[in-house]
Amino acid sequence: MKCFFPVLSCLAVLGVVLAQRHVAVQEGPLYRTEGSHITIWCNVSGYQGPSEQNFQWSIYLPSAPEREVQIVSTVDSSFPYAIYTQRVRGGKIYVERVQGNSALLHITDLQARDAGEYECHTPSTDNQYFGSYSAKMNLMVIPDTLQTTAVPQTLHKVEQDPLELTCEVTTETFQHSHLSVAWLRQRGGEKPAEVIALSRDFVLYSSSEYAQRQSLGEVRLDKLGSSTFRLTVFHLQPSDQGEFYCEAAEWIQDPDGSWYAMTRKRSEGTVVNVQPTDKEFTVRLETEKRLYTVGEPAEFRCILEAQNVPDRYFAVSWAFNSSLIASMGPNAVPVLNSEFAHREARGQLKVAKESDGVFVLKIYHLRQEDSGKYNCRVTEREKTVTGEFIDKESKRPKNIPIIVLPIKSSISVEVASNASVILEGENLHFSCSVRTAGRPQGRFSVIWQLVDRQNRRSNIMWLDRDGTVQPGASYWERSSFGGVQMEQVQPSSFSLGIFNSRKEDEGQYECHVTEWVRAVDGEWQIVGERRASTPISITALEMGFAVTAISRTPGVTYSDSFDLQCIIKPHYPARVPVSVTWRFQPVGTLEFHDLVTFTRDGGVQWGDRSSSFRTRTAIEKAESSNNVRLSISRASDTEAGKYQCVAELWRRNYNNTWTRLAERTSNLLEIRVLQPVTKLQVSKSKRTLTLVENRPIQLSCSVKSQTSQNSHFAVLWYVHKPSDADGKLILKTTHSSAFEYGTYAEEEGLRSRLQFERHVSGGLFSLTVQRAEVSDSGSYYCHVEEWLLSPNYAWYKLAEEVSGRTEVTVKQPDSRLRLSQAQGNLSILETQQVQLECVVLNRTSVASQLLVEWFVWKPNHPERETVARLSREATFHYGEQAARNNLKGRLHLESPSPGVYRLFIQNVAVQDSGTYSCRVEEWLPSPSGVWYKRAEDTAGQMAVTVMRPDAALQVDTVVPNATVSEKAAFQLDCSIVSRSSQDSRFAVAWYSLRTKAGGERDGPGLGEQEEEGDEEEEEDQMERMALLSVGPDAVFGPEGSPWEGRLRFQRLSPLLYRLTVLQASPQDTGNYSCRVEEWLPSPQKEWYRLTEEESAPIGIRVLDTSSTLQSIICSNDALFYFVFFYPFPIFGILIITILLVRFKSRNSSKNSDGKNGVPLLWIKEPHLNYSPTCLEPPVLSIHPGAID
Repeated sequence: MKCFFPVLSCLAVLGVVLAQRHVAVQEGPLYRTEGSHITIWCNVSGYQGPSEQNFQWSIYLPSAPEREVQIVSTVDSSFPYAIYTQRVRGGKIYVERVQGNSALLHITDLQARDAGEYECHTPSTDNQYFGSYSAKMNLMVIPDTLQTTAVPQTLHKVEQDPLELTCEVTTETFQHSHLSVAWLRQRGGEKPAEVIALSRDFVLYSSSEYAQRQSLGEVRLDKLGSSTFRLTVFHLQPSDQGEFYCEAAEWIQDPDGSWYAMTRKRSEGTVVNVQPTDKEFTVRLETEKRLYTVGEPAEFRCILEAQNVPDRYFAVSWAFNSSLIASMGPNAVPVLNSEFAHREARGQLKVAKESDGVFVLKIYHLRQEDSGKYNCRVTEREKTVTGEFIDKESKRPKNIPIIVLPIKSSISVEVASNASVILEGENLHFSCSVRTAGRPQGRFSVIWQLVDRQNRRSNIMWLDRDGTVQPGASYWERSSFGGVQMEQVQPSSFSLGIFNSRKEDEGQYECHVTEWVRAVDGEWQIVGERRASTPISITALEMGFAVTAISRTPGVTYSDSFDLQCIIKPHYPARVPVSVTWRFQPVGTLEFHDLVTFTRDGGVQWGDRSSSFRTRTAIEKAESSNNVRLSISRASDTEAGKYQCVAELWRRNYNNTWTRLAERTSNLLEIRVLQPVTKLQVSKSKRTLTLVENRPIQLSCSVKSQTSQNSHFAVLWYVHKPSDADGKLILKTTHSSAFEYGTYAEEEGLRSRLQFERHVSGGLFSLTVQRAEVSDSGSYYCHVEEWLLSPNYAWYKLAEEVSGRTEVTVKQPDSRLRLSQAQGNLSILETQQVQLECVVLNRTSVASQLLVEWFVWKPNHPERETVARLSREATFHYGEQAARNNLKGRLHLESPSPGVYRLFIQNVAVQDSGTYSCRVEEWLPSPSGVWYKRAEDTAGQMAVTVMRPDAALQVDTVVPNATVSEKAAFQLDCSIVSRSSQDSRFAVAWYSLRTKAGGERDGPGLGEQEEEGDEEEEEDQMERMALLSVGPDAVFGPEGSPWEGRLRFQRLSPLLYRLTVLQASPQDTGNYSCRVEEWLPSPQKEWYRLTEEESAPIGIRVLDTSSTLQSIICSNDALFYFVFFYPFPIFGILIITILLVRFKSRNSSKNSDGKNGVPLLWIKEPHLNYSPTCLEPPVLSIHPGAID
């Protein structure tokens, strides 16, 4: 025992821990097809509260996985969202309650939009939240792709012909699924018979009608290819006639392991007519007579008429009232069921084959229960190659009914009773007398039965033929206590006694006597039955039971006496007890309580709340009746109220327990104890007060007259607001001068601001509300109660009256808030700074606090968005616009002087464009120290437009054409003349411009050979192919396929890009251009394309070189320098020598160094230009300034 209580405590704690709510839903994901009917179960356990829980279903669609869409609820008809309301009301979506804690969600016509995550939620009925209240699962809706097709036709066959039918079954479901295929036969209005079927587990089976033929190979199902299923019936029978069709089902395995048929389809049918062969036979049943007596023999002959009976196989079965007696196969060996097998073993019955066409059923000793319909059924059987038999056609003749009459009986029965009408509780005695015409043939069994008013029959007691007495099921307990007795007084006389009768014993009492005789086989048989009855009527004790309360003094004054009487009808005998209770409902209450009770055994019991009555109450009960009188003296207001007497009628049961048969309540007696007439009068004058916050509210209440000089007053102060239906209590002073604050004072915090005063005169009361607030406005009045001392030395309220009202209005200071309404427009470039100014011109009070909020209207956006907010506590907050446009690091707030607020937006971007304004709220402190918003105003608007820089990109459009030889390289320069910004980046791409097929051009690539025409027509005739592109992030694009591996890119300077094409070929001849895109960084460091420019086309001609002198010279470096390079220095030296000679000769002729003003001739190195392509001869040029 010492260890028991700790273990019990642990178990109790464990139970509390485990008693948490758990919601479980069918495991997902589930795959279902469109148009199908789906159910999803949901269970809840571990909950508290009522046994019947509610369920709410929602869905989270894949398009909005975070958004809950409500579907259906068991508790709220308005729960579904609009997209599901019509389907829920139409019964296409509903919840089936399986049990109190289990439900099924039904969707009868599944749609593709029903796919999603389903949530089952159970509203809480627990004392506290503990556990899970919802569960989720996924539902996938897939198309219904199952198709079952067969060619509809009508076939005419002869018995034993073969039958072949094919059916195509296809599905395109991507999920792993199984198919089941079945061939069925439909005949008229009969239920379809399953000929053969292939289950989803690839198992073949047939219905009972075709199972034997399938096992013998007579019925086959073969799969041909991937989708064709063939039915073969090798030997048709007349019973095979009907419509054949195939039915397919697609199955999918759910996560719980169970298989579910997502969809079923059936094909068109084939009507098969089977013409039977000439194997007809007839059957008839014969017997000598149809009326027999118990113990006589009877013989039934089943005659078969057919051709070639010895060469055919027939089975015969015998039936009695549609129940099988015996069956006999082709081997003529009878097999009887258990009951008739016993009779055959005792030699009372025989089943035999008399000849090939005659079968006999003999009953040697008929019983009365052998009366009924007899019949035989003959079934022809066919023997297969394996030696087994197959049932063919079956026939049976009409039933032959026989009647087996019992041995006649000559008994008669009479029933007598001690009374036909009795009062409930009295005893009943019955006698049943059996008379016979001669000597009794056997024994009697007697059953006493009761047939009630509803014609329901119940067994009371019975005596079997062996003399054993047994009570009926409903009288077993009463019999054990001696309440019901039966005995055999004489061999032919039987009695029944029912003691302490009840109302339900009323009805027709019947004595059923059965006479038994012993048969030839020693068994007892019923010879005859007789019955007789007598009616009994029982008057219920509660019939006419009534109680009445009377009083001759319904109205009394203090200290008077009054009497109350409780009269009971009818007058009952002493064995029927009646208990009487006086009940009392004091004035002003709704419930009665018991004062005093006279119990059924004569005792007196006082109620729990009757202490004040005991010393002043006299109670008397009459001996000759059950009437009770109640006398009360020295009446006071505590005895005023409603009186009532309650009588209960009792009955003693057979097991010595008591049953309350009826309870009657009397009429109400109202006793009024009158009080003195009041003279209370309160001043009704009305007043109106208007004041500003923080001023006191003076209220007064004056009593003009009172009933007695000893009167005490209770004063209740109320305030009535326009929004309230009734006034609210502020303060109450009781008649004993105690203070009680009302709910309004507690809710509004008035306790510290209330001051009450009772003046010396005693009839004047005042109430002051200090530091008035706006919320104190309302209609004030007082409620005065006059109290006097009762005879019980208890104070009671004599009267009450309400004073006139004082209308009080408390106002706030007038608002004077005003903002500057100046309008403005500002256009500014990106990355610069915008200043937004908000100026407060005037305010209501210098003690007020201001809340400043800036907001913006964006283009094409009707609603304004908050940019920033400065709270009245001087806390700066970002708005939703700041978070969306990355303004948090670019906002700056200044307040250079009171009432002036400046908001700076630094590093502005285009998305910062919009119309800006500010809104100011002015907050004032209430008398209780609570801040409230007094006014607000909005300033003028500033339209800000942020622009991007103008595009200044220029690409060099003057580029010379070039002619190169095959295998040489040519360069495509892209020169940027000007840019929009020093921070810009460039994306460069080179293109080849080719003439489209059919274009009229004399030669590609040379501008001087092109014909002038319309620019648009030229662009239409040009085909653009990309050689190479370089992005602003220096990422190369793919090389063009004709130039792949032959391109070299160079960036010679920030504004000069070069693309070199190596190993030129004649196919490279054409026009080339470069396109430049200028990219700039936004203030948010995001790059955007500002503009683009394309250069003029560059004409490139690639010559197809052959084995000429020029090609030989150009292909040999030594020969090239010898021919083109070395002669030029030699020629230059020769010229210099000639000039020096001439100079010296002139010096010799003139004896001065330029004294005559002739400048000296200085020779600088000549500039030698040559073409490295060997297409043009070297050029020797002397540039200006080469000779000084």
